[in-house]
Amino acid sequence: MRVLTLKDASLAPLKGVPIAVIGYGAQGRAQALCFKDSGLQVVVGVREGGPSWNQAKQDGLRVASIAEAAREAELIHVLIPDECHKDVYDREIAPHVTQGKTLSFSHGFSVVYGRISPPAGVDVILVAPKAPGTEERKAFLQGFGVPGLIAVRKNESGGARDKALALAHAMGLTRAGVLECTFEEETYEDLFGEQAVLCGGVSELVKAGFETLVEAGFPPEMAYFECLHELKLIVDLMYEGGLTRMWDVVSNTAEYGGRTLGPKVIGPEVRERMRELLKDVQTGEFAKRWVAEYEAGLPNLRSMRKAEAEHPIEVVGRQVRSLFQKKVDPAAQAKAS
Repeated sequence: MRVLTLKDASLAPLKGVPIAVIGYGAQGRAQALCFKDSGLQVVVGVREGGPSWNQAKQDGLRVASIAEAAREAELIHVLIPDECHKDVYDREIAPHVTQGKTLSFSHGFSVVYGRISPPAGVDVILVAPKAPGTEERKAFLQGFGVPGLIAVRKNESGGARDKALALAHAMGLTRAGVLECTFEEETYEDLFGEQAVLCGGVSELVKAGFETLVEAGFPPEMAYFECLHELKLIVDLMYEGGLTRMWDVVSNTAEYGGRTLGPKVIGPEVRERMRELLKDVQTGEFAKRWVAEYEAGLPNLRSMRKAEAEHPIEVVGRQVRSLFQKKVDPAAQAKAS
């Protein structure tokens, strides 16, 4: 795939174009502030008087109701949670998605699974930073950026791709590199990655390792360090230089053990289950279950949250982390000054 960078993008397609950022969570805040700092015309659409409304105003952004922001904008960038898209879109955004406007997202979930059906005469694009909002904003302020993806679903104006690139440019994504894909590719790989590796796979692997050590009689505190605390150090090495960098830094003993025994943990049966997860995403079965869970009031998700908060690795983790929090001794601080 070709990597798009600064030389491939320009802010010109969005100069003077009213942009509504709908939602002010981690991504909404990061992106809206980056747009503003890049000189774009931004209004934030959120529930009037709520915490996000007040935060956006404190951040120096113009704020309006979702319906008002959508009405006045030429580009509507939807950044509320996936599960809320349909209700909010149908009620407050759709009446203002008129011919000639652009509808934009940072995740293709609602469009790919038919939760939102944009009308004719409207450009539909996607700009997805490959990082949490906090890290995206931090990188922007440091003069760099995080990688990202762009996609075009509908190109009614003939300039949809240029607008997607301009948004990516305004977020700082072109400083790092942007890949072009389809809505389906972004949606499927994102959901699969979260479930199989980044969130689901990693958390279950960590808990399984912790439980195995504790069941064998090892102190929970040691198990916590070994299976959770040190994970960040290993991931940082991978981030810096891939798996090769990690293997170069760890001991020969760790490398030999990891290379020979890791495949016994993540063997053919795990890969087969991963294929099943990917199929579940691609067929829309996962989306159906998630939407049903949301519409039922999240009973299973709330139960799982509660159970994990009470898991020994979380209980021990809170205790261990508290020991390492910086504690300032006023007398020592006064002496040092």
